[in-house]
Amino acid sequence: MDLPSTKPYLLRAIWEWCCDNGFTPYLAVVVDGRTRVPREFVRDGQIVLNVGPDATNKLAIGNELVEFQARFGGVARELSVPIEQVAAIYARENGAGMAFEVGSDGALPAQPGHEPVPVLDRPAPQGDEPPESPRPDGGRPKLQRIK
Repeated sequence: MDLPSTKPYLLRAIWEWCCDNGFTPYLAVVVDGRTRVPREFVRDGQIVLNVGPDATNKLAIGNELVEFQARFGGVARELSVPIEQVAAIYARENGAGMAFEVGSDGALPAQPGHEPVPVLDRPAPQGDEPPESPRPDGGRPKLQRIK
């Protein structure tokens, strides 16, 4: 018997953790033919989406799809992302989150003796320092696998 994927449960948990702690949850998505996102914002086959409560309407992280409405350039759009196309979910402010193999049923396997590391390769802001933009060069964030 095949077990259901853990990925949607992990996505929902990290989304909730981000929101509970005042962080902005971002999804990194590998775009394919089934992914409904504004194509003009896709770079190198990927898109990063703000899925925070202030940026979305009718967000539903289901077991098969992440669906929501969002505004791009003031225009409301309907987005739909297959769960297996989500490459990562992380907090914009500090990069903490989880990366996934695209097309897999769950998170990358943890290695014994290795602590999880933030998904992004930059230090968290210190003190009253404002958080860095998630994409300082206008490109997509640099993700690394959690080992």
